[in-house]
Amino acid sequence: MQLLTRSTARLVVALAAVAAPALFRARRTPASVTAATPVLTAEPGPIAVADPADVYTPDEMPAVEVIEEAAASYETASEQARTADRGKRKARKLLDRLPAGVYGSWAVDRVESSRQTADLDAIRATYARHGLGDVPMRPCAPSLRVTRAAVLAVAA
Repeated sequence: MQLLTRSTARLVVALAAVAAPALFRARRTPASVTAATPVLTAEPGPIAVADPADVYTPDEMPAVEVIEEAAASYETASEQARTADRGKRKARKLLDRLPAGVYGSWAVDRVESSRQTADLDAIRATYARHGLGDVPMRPCAPSLRVTRAAVLAVAA
């Protein structure tokens, strides 16, 4: 017997994904409260942002199984990327200290980067010199966060 329609199940999963992080943000207040009276306070969490303009319409929504598979793939790839980053950092600790040269079948050298970044200290100094106030900043693009939702079982 099916308890939920497909669209209701999608709604439940979506609501659980939104609500779950807030449920786990509670923590005990530090020493200002005695151990006999535990008090839960909410920690400030990430600021929610609006969905992008190209999200699926209700008619275009893929099946929950497809979304779950994509989320699982994303989580697996994210963990592999974190593992690879840790490996790169570990190897780089040794390689950064080597002088340029050939080591076995590997050549180590340093080349100038083509990447550039704004010198915020110089920009702030220029703004201050000309009395322009604070340097205008814009926020970065929102980050996609995929977490496993705690889905509540519906009693029959």
